Amino acid sequence: MPFTGVEEQASNTQKVVKKFKMDFLLLRIREEFIHKALVFLLFFRIFDAIRDFRKSPAYGRHLDSTFNRLGKMSAKVGWILMESPAVFVTLAVFFKGQHNHEIVPRCFLALFEAHYIHRTFIFPMGIKTGATRMPIVTAMMASLFNALNGYIQGRWISHYGYYPTQWLTAPQFLFGIVIFATGMLINIWADRLLLHLRASSQEKVYKVPHGGLFEYVTCPNYLGEILEWLGWSIMTWSSTGLGFFVSTVCFLGPRANAHHDWYLKKFSDYPQSRKSLIPFLW
Repeated sequence: MPFTGVEEQASNTQKVVKKFKMDFLLLRIREEFIHKALVFLLFFRIFDAIRDFRKSPAYGRHLDSTFNRLGKMSAKVGWILMESPAVFVTLAVFFKGQHNHEIVPRCFLALFEAHYIHRTFIFPMGIKTGATRMPIVTAMMASLFNALNGYIQGRWISHYGYYPTQWLTAPQFLFGIVIFATGMLINIWADRLLLHLRASSQEKVYKVPHGGLFEYVTCPNYLGEILEWLGWSIMTWSSTGLGFFVSTVCFLGPRANAHHDWYLKKFSDYPQSRKSLIPFLW
């Protein structure tokens, strides 16, 4: 018996709905695959670290002239450009997640945003006007990484990961948040001390920092940041968090070594007992 006009229209509508559901499912599968692939890429920073340990990393005072080809920008503007994607991309992604209304994911978001709001809007305000200018290439590369990582972390805590309210009393969360908070305090303290080493914006003389953890390591600011993301990986108990921690160690470890070697060469009276990154060990 042939379809009537109404039945045919209903049948076509069902086909369209079914196709839409299939396309939506495929899209979700593709996105989950892309997310996992990006997490996997975080671990590839290990190869960058191997290269950078053998050769001084291209960062900060260790940059060569090739990074200046696109010009330089204000250090303040550069910092804001670099760090802001982690603030805004993470927020945008988080509120698209299926768990965005739940307590634990919102706690994770608050901690992540606290770090990056400080790095984006508070830390740069302490950079003196006459500070060394930042290569545009450096700012662009860091901005891209922070945008991708903001997506990776934000999507995990709000969508792919599942954290019931009981997670707030889990040993992983409690231990992780203590490490995260400790690292953040160390990072902020060390950065503030370094920013205040120069008496004025016009002063270009490097000085040896003293006090607190600076008596034990050259880069307590790096140590603090590494501790933050170690705490994050424990709190989230995920390959996503672990990948970010490993990526951070691979990025900051070689730079701590390079800074330490630079200080030893620059200052004949630099304390020989100081380590690069970890007190008494490294």
